[in-house]
Amino acid sequence: MSDFIQIWPGQASDYAHSVDLLILALTGLIIALSAPVFILIVYFAVKYRRGHKADRQHPMNRNVWLETSWALIPFFLILVFYVWSTGLYFDLHQPPANAMEVQVVAKRWMWKFQHPGGQGEINELHVPVGEPIRLNMISQDVIHSLFLPALRIKQDVLPERYTSLWFSADKPGTYRLACAEFCGTDHSLMGGSLVVQTQADYAAWLEQFATDNTLAAQGAGLFRTLGCSGCHESGSTRRAPSIHGLYGRPVALSDGSTVVADAQYIRDSILLPNAQVTAGYPPIMPTFKDVVDEEGLVRLVAYIQSLGSASPVLPQGVAAGTLAPQNLAPEGTAP
Repeated sequence: MSDFIQIWPGQASDYAHSVDLLILALTGLIIALSAPVFILIVYFAVKYRRGHKADRQHPMNRNVWLETSWALIPFFLILVFYVWSTGLYFDLHQPPANAMEVQVVAKRWMWKFQHPGGQGEINELHVPVGEPIRLNMISQDVIHSLFLPALRIKQDVLPERYTSLWFSADKPGTYRLACAEFCGTDHSLMGGSLVVQTQADYAAWLEQFATDNTLAAQGAGLFRTLGCSGCHESGSTRRAPSIHGLYGRPVALSDGSTVVADAQYIRDSILLPNAQVTAGYPPIMPTFKDVVDEEGLVRLVAYIQSLGSASPVLPQGVAAGTLAPQNLAPEGTAP
């Protein structure tokens, strides 16, 4: 079998089965709608190949219902497929709340995966069978696209912007992953493997590559190394917001707008600190654009995320009652 090209990859998830069913049904519909046209073309070409004198004395037969039906029936059939495919699209972009998050950094020409426990991989991703996995992805250079054929999923990975993808593989095995966006000279070599393991095998793999530093712990060390703790930790002498309880909370900005402190906001605050300044604080933070790479940013975000979130509090220097309820913000921003 290895000598033959695999035209249709195997299925490794329920989602892959749903996508294949959609494709096969749509192919069947296209054949059903187009085959009669081509069959009649061949039939009439053969039957009337010598020509035929047409009788034009009979009046035209204008059957409105017939003419309407061959327009409306295909339209409603296509509409069914539109609703069907839209449902699959929304399923793909709504990960379960308990999904395990894996950080992905794409760079020419490799994939770097970082597990919550600190285990890192290059061009190989180990996941447990039956567990929802959410990939939080960003590119360090150009546009890439993570493609997992056995799962029938693909997502562009962009520079300076996080994108996400989730899946739940239900069949243990090793499957191909690839870059589906031309990214340069060695684009065709930018591939790897998705390794789906049983729960026991995955636990053994985690133990084999266990590290004392989780992803959040690595971020905490980097946070202190960069000197961020001197401004953003409690008891610091400089006037800067705290990062404790920040992640996922609304932040009131100095321009009067409000933004949620997600991974994108934290990353932008580290690289472009003066673009979104927290209300009540001066724009004095330096940029770390040429200091921290994408992998370091992933660790810093993981550390801030590990500090949790709490109920909103007023920014420093803002008196109670001076902000509308929708503008209440946490006392925090990114380092």
